Amino acid sequence: MISLKVISHLLDYPTQELWDNRNELIDALQEADELPVTQVAKLMAFIHTLTQQSLLDAQAHYSELFDRGRARSLLLFEHVHGESRDRGQAMVDLLNQYQHVGITLSCRELPDYLPMYLEYLTFLPTTESIEGLNNIAPILALLGERLKQRGSDYHALFDVLLCLSQSELEVSQLTAQVAKEPLDDTPAALDAVWEEEQVTFLGEGTQCGSGKISQHQRRFAQETTVQYLNVGNSLDTGAQK
Repeated sequence: MISLKVISHLLDYPTQELWDNRNELIDALQEADELPVTQVAKLMAFIHTLTQQSLLDAQAHYSELFDRGRARSLLLFEHVHGESRDRGQAMVDLLNQYQHVGITLSCRELPDYLPMYLEYLTFLPTTESIEGLNNIAPILALLGERLKQRGSDYHALFDVLLCLSQSELEVSQLTAQVAKEPLDDTPAALDAVWEEEQVTFLGEGTQCGSGKISQHQRRFAQETTVQYLNVGNSLDTGAQK
């Protein structure tokens, strides 16, 4: 689906390439017949708002949203497995799904990074792509509500993803829950980050670079409790069938 490809770019760390190709993204959306016109307009408005900023401002805002704390992490398993041992095996299983469609990740990329997962879904037949989105709908709804209460325009991307997922979730039910959640990006919570060791899920011996784009895909343990989701094997998509 064209819209999934576009959203995967928009949810990734902002780069000059995105700014240079914004018109191409808008042109592509005009052919995205899988979305209602209102949803297409929402994506176009987001592209316009995002790229009206300077790139440095957009990057700083992105890091503020997604790199501080765990509540808005774009690492899917952060919201399912947390720091449990199950997360490592889930990573391996997802990597196998990627390899099945010909996607090979570098050591700097984590397979549960949402833009990467959306990219993977574009390789699947439409029905399987929808199923893949539906499987993570609880995570999408939770992230979207957290971003909305944060006042971030990024919540629009999650609204569109939920529309594509054809999920019957009642997002409004999350409003009160999210409002009561403790903040995990306060100075006190962030200070605790540096008191914890980094958790490595893909092997202790892997030596990877630490460029700005790869850094935002990694998370550390926090002292603040985060709401986890009981979605079971939610990322088992049609590629395994």
